[in-house]
Amino acid sequence: MPIDPQQTIYYKRARFTTRLPAGYRYDRSHFWLAEVEAGTYKVGLTRFATRMLGDLVEFRLPVTAGQPVELGQTIGSIEGFKAVSDLFCVADGTFLGGNAELEQDPTLLDRDPYDRGWLYQVRGQPNPSAMDVAGYVQFLDTVIDRMLGEQQQRSKQC
Repeated sequence: MPIDPQQTIYYKRARFTTRLPAGYRYDRSHFWLAEVEAGTYKVGLTRFATRMLGDLVEFRLPVTAGQPVELGQTIGSIEGFKAVSDLFCVADGTFLGGNAELEQDPTLLDRDPYDRGWLYQVRGQPNPSAMDVAGYVQFLDTVIDRMLGEQQQRSKQC
């Protein structure tokens, strides 16, 4: 189901802009969780994460549906032009499967990260430190400010 623009928060910091679905939970690893039914979550990467990765090259989820998973467990990997990253489980519970549509069209991760570009589904208990959208906005502010500070430091050293 497409994200309702009325239910999103517009975010802008430095040169980064996005809209964040207000009803989602967000993990410090820049994953989002959308509860699709009680205790069942679709999980994806935030726009910030996809921007850091660059264009998607490869997406792997070797975990099989029905397999138990743990919070923080590496369940796959994603490769972009800028980086290769492990994909972690953001809940304790049961892995329900990956997004077959994303496997066929990896550009969905960039084009529609908060709806059709989801990565996997899990049934269980999400990370207790997952934030609401307001908490994630504060976290993004901190992350982006730190990155800008590091960039300024590098510029001064040149």
